[in-house]
Amino acid sequence: MTDHVIVEADGGSRGNPGPAAYGALVRDPATGEVIAQDGKTLGIATNNVAEYSGLIAGLELAAEYAPNASIEVRMDSKLVIEQMAGRWKIKHPDLQPLAIKAQGLAPFGTEWTWVPRAQNAAADALANMALDGVPIPLQPTAAGPAPAVAKEPSDLAKALQGWGPQAEPPTQLIFLRHGETPHTVEKRFSGSGGDDPALSATGRAQAQAAAEYLSRIGGVDALVTSPMLRTRQTAEVVGAKLGLEPVVDKSWIEVAFGDWDGHTFAEIQQKWPDALNAWLESTAVAPPGGESFDTCARRVRSARDGILARYPGKTVVVVTHVTPIKLMVRSVLQAPMSSLFRMELRPATLTEIHWYADGLASMKSFNVQPSLV
Repeated sequence: MTDHVIVEADGGSRGNPGPAAYGALVRDPATGEVIAQDGKTLGIATNNVAEYSGLIAGLELAAEYAPNASIEVRMDSKLVIEQMAGRWKIKHPDLQPLAIKAQGLAPFGTEWTWVPRAQNAAADALANMALDGVPIPLQPTAAGPAPAVAKEPSDLAKALQGWGPQAEPPTQLIFLRHGETPHTVEKRFSGSGGDDPALSATGRAQAQAAAEYLSRIGGVDALVTSPMLRTRQTAEVVGAKLGLEPVVDKSWIEVAFGDWDGHTFAEIQQKWPDALNAWLESTAVAPPGGESFDTCARRVRSARDGILARYPGKTVVVVTHVTPIKLMVRSVLQAPMSSLFRMELRPATLTEIHWYADGLASMKSFNVQPSLV
């Protein structure tokens, strides 16, 4: 069973309000295979009610056929995506109970991605089939009508690669991991709620190198930092060089490792073998007394949305930790949550991601060591 799935959903009303239906499917992103699909009529309803109904159906399919998988939802309804992401208020009374139901079905860490209509053709086709009275099999067959993903480069792919024109400049987030600490050298888990070590002499030199590099590239508009000591110390060095006052945002704090804080992997493996295996098998599992990666993902996604709202079209340096940066990279690359265990970030390295006004994003660099540039 796949550990990450894509839910594609749509809904439509012929009349708005009028005869309405939804279409939804769950796709394995690694193979493109449709795991399960559904489409049903709703009687007389509006487009928005039909779209929310499609979302709920897709999340229910994911819960049944991929119960432990992380989820990315893709829809061409800007309204539904923005409301579910928490960026837009849900004012219409007909939509509020549907949104509450969808929120209850969406697991921690669910991604909400708006896509152009052309990229949501499969779900749209299922909705139209339902309206036309065409039976929809739970799973597509060779003779079935389930639409396939287009092979030609899409508008989304072109935009991600910088080929497509953008009406507005992107918001550029440059993530800077803090400099070295004694725990870094000893490879000890160092999360929020632990010892909160300071930068070592090497860590301060690394912070200075990062500051010099950011000064050379120029154009930084704001500086945000996690409240932990090592990130604040790194941000102070960067801020002094750039002439910027660091803004402390606790949402960018490192994930909490609970009882494991201050221990090495080998020590944890010896003292908490069962808990460690469960943690490695599922990002929904938290260390004893700690925080799961799924919970952290929800937190940092909200922090990112706050920056995008406050600094549209600007360049912002975010001084933070390994886990928040990995979660941002995973989100942009649409990789499974398990990919967090396959990335390595060195101290005081830079990762740059651009977010566009239409919801698209692209990673410009990863794990850049300023002292080597």
